[in-house]
Amino acid sequence: MNKTITKVILMICVLLWTGFAAIAQSIVVSGTVKDKLTNEPIPGVSVTVKGRTIGSSTDQNGKFSFTTTEKPPFTLSVTFVGYTTIERTVTSATSNLSFELESGAILGQEVVVSASRTPERILESPVTIERLGQAQIKEAAAPSFYDAIQNIKGVEMSTQSLTFRSYNTRGFNANGNARFNQLIDGMDNQAPGLNFSVGNIVGITELDVDNVELLPGASSALYGAGGISGTLLMTSKDPFKYQGASFQLKTGVNHVNDNNTSAQEFRQFDMRMAKSWNNKFGAKFAFSFLQAKDWFGTNQSNFDRAANMPKAGTRQSDPNYDGVNVYGDEVSQNMRSVANTVISTGTSGFIQAALNLPQAPTQDQINAFRAGPGLAALNNFLATNPQTQPFVLGLNNNLIPNQSVSRHGYEERYLVDYDTKSLKMSGGLYYNLTNTIQLTAQANWGTGTSVYTGSDRYSLRNFNIGLYKLELKGEDFYIRGYTTQERSGDSYISSILGSYINERTMASTAWFPGYVGRFVGQKAIGKTDQEAHDFARAQMDAGRIDPANPNQAPTFQN
Repeated sequence: MNKTITKVILMICVLLWTGFAAIAQSIVVSGTVKDKLTNEPIPGVSVTVKGRTIGSSTDQNGKFSFTTTEKPPFTLSVTFVGYTTIERTVTSATSNLSFELESGAILGQEVVVSASRTPERILESPVTIERLGQAQIKEAAAPSFYDAIQNIKGVEMSTQSLTFRSYNTRGFNANGNARFNQLIDGMDNQAPGLNFSVGNIVGITELDVDNVELLPGASSALYGAGGISGTLLMTSKDPFKYQGASFQLKTGVNHVNDNNTSAQEFRQFDMRMAKSWNNKFGAKFAFSFLQAKDWFGTNQSNFDRAANMPKAGTRQSDPNYDGVNVYGDEVSQNMRSVANTVISTGTSGFIQAALNLPQAPTQDQINAFRAGPGLAALNNFLATNPQTQPFVLGLNNNLIPNQSVSRHGYEERYLVDYDTKSLKMSGGLYYNLTNTIQLTAQANWGTGTSVYTGSDRYSLRNFNIGLYKLELKGEDFYIRGYTTQERSGDSYISSILGSYINERTMASTAWFPGYVGRFVGQKAIGKTDQEAHDFARAQMDAGRIDPANPNQAPTFQN
């Protein structure tokens, strides 16, 4: 019994001694970092043991804390962009340390990577580079850092909608610029289906952006053929340097004094969380959600597509009206061509039946029939058949003008979803294999609803794009593999949707002949061209779904 008790006591002593030894071997280094001039805490300051990978970064209150097995004395290195680096030797006390940083001259000292894909000072770069750091981004008078890029020298921006912008730096700008690269942490974020970047709809969130670098000149040698008009590189924050949780809420109003709608609220929420352990393993997650009402396309000016220029007239005065922000009225046909087509179809059917042909007659057979004794019977058929009679009458009596007519279109506000939404999420896992080699697994994913203006108006509804990367990077090399996955969701082209709705109501193959036939009927009884056009359109559009009618609006939406 005594032997057993003795063994237990000895085991407890060993465990206690081991615990005390472990505690003695590990010490906690903690303290605060402030601005020497303002005495304000500085977040994101790197505090490391000199010559080692051990360290941490200050939180929003300027505080830092980490555990190390390094025994005093050792030297702490405190660094932050825009401030002079300081070093201090710690000999005894390691808690409640206090550091005060002084602002330092950094002109030309910013480190860039876009010019040669390796870190170098901006003044040593062989090409022109424009850079937005955190200080410039914070002070920019713009709704977001992406909007602030237009303030960079030599940059031209094209705005398609509230959340869709395209950049260019060498002229010949376009709404969808396929000659301008845009990379996020080394990943080309162009949409595969569009072959150009969709602004920052799927990109870095506001709180996670570290810096933006722009090469305003050609950069094809480093970034491929897409860099003819320049390259934009956006870099996210490193979880080893920027730790902690950050939150941001933006709100405002737009559509002030807008006749289309009342003032609408703009809301954006951003969040970022990052943490590292022993400067070895790091992780981060960022989230952003934006909701607003996009601007309305209300230009109903008449447009001549053949001449590619505006023209006079409205839906009431121009039978071939084609409104800029009206869709479905792009479909038009010449009235005489419609009449000739109907007569040709009737001619072909009559000859096929007369000759008992198994299929429609060829042009040679039609010409031979017309040259023979059957011509009189054919002409009598065309002049008396209800399907062809109005067209023969109209052409023979010059009642059908050489005029094109278009179908009735739908205003953009009934077709395009203006409820803009943008949800972005990104995350990454980082592992430092050595002091200079890092393994990264990263994902950026976004979904939303927006409007893109190109040769047409594209309503991008519930689309999503994902960027997924695995990278091994050292000081002078990297191995990177990434993929871009795109889903178009419920996206559509506005003009095609307008035409589709018209076709569902009545096919154009029936609408145009019906229009011309009713026009001829009104002209035959002495009506003017305008009166005949008004009557024909009213008759043919009698079954058209009208989204402005509250009783038909649900049917239109379905």
